[in-house]
Amino acid sequence: MITYLPHRGMRQGKGRIMLAIIDYGVGNLFSLSRSLDYLGVECQITRSLAELKAADRILLPGVGAFGDARQKLVELSLIEPIQELAATGKPFLGICLGMQLLFDSSEEFGTHAGLGLIPGRIVSMQSAFEEAKLNLKVPQIGWNRLNVRKESPLVSGLGEQDFVYYVHSYFAADCQEYVVADSDYGLAIPGIVQKDNVFGTQFHPEKSGAVGLKILKAFTEVPL
Repeated sequence: MITYLPHRGMRQGKGRIMLAIIDYGVGNLFSLSRSLDYLGVECQITRSLAELKAADRILLPGVGAFGDARQKLVELSLIEPIQELAATGKPFLGICLGMQLLFDSSEEFGTHAGLGLIPGRIVSMQSAFEEAKLNLKVPQIGWNRLNVRKESPLVSGLGEQDFVYYVHSYFAADCQEYVVADSDYGLAIPGIVQKDNVFGTQFHPEKSGAVGLKILKAFTEVPL
């Protein structure tokens, strides 16, 4: 059962964590909230700016096309508030398309501006494979090993043979400085990125079994 807290007094008891999941119409909210519930993490699915401001941590999920997702954020007047919330320093995590939205731009079905929270751009996996003369299936769907490249709170509990679940046709490029972990799918595909308090996972932690739960739990423990 998911715990939905009232609009006021969202924190209940000393040390309790309040996490807000942004609901803008394109996220896999049920699986994600069930995973957090399993971890014992208080969460609220919301698009209310007041509730987002009150939360200790913010999570931006997403599935579908970049341009459509960005348009929904525009329609809900959430672009600037999300940028401002990230600038406060509170932990912020984007998942799958939510991670892609963190970057400067995307070339998916045209050119679209992102949130600009992490430098880099989202590019076509098919185009990258054709340029590299690779014959691999697009989208990448399934389990892939996560290769940790640098230290980050999200990977502190992971091992060398941990696998996560991907579903995507576009990936982050020109962002090597911020890549925490990647997966080999013909090319080194960024799997986890981080810039200061802003994190992203290209894979779905809520569909990645025990490893995904470790990553979600680690996010809820990032110092405030």
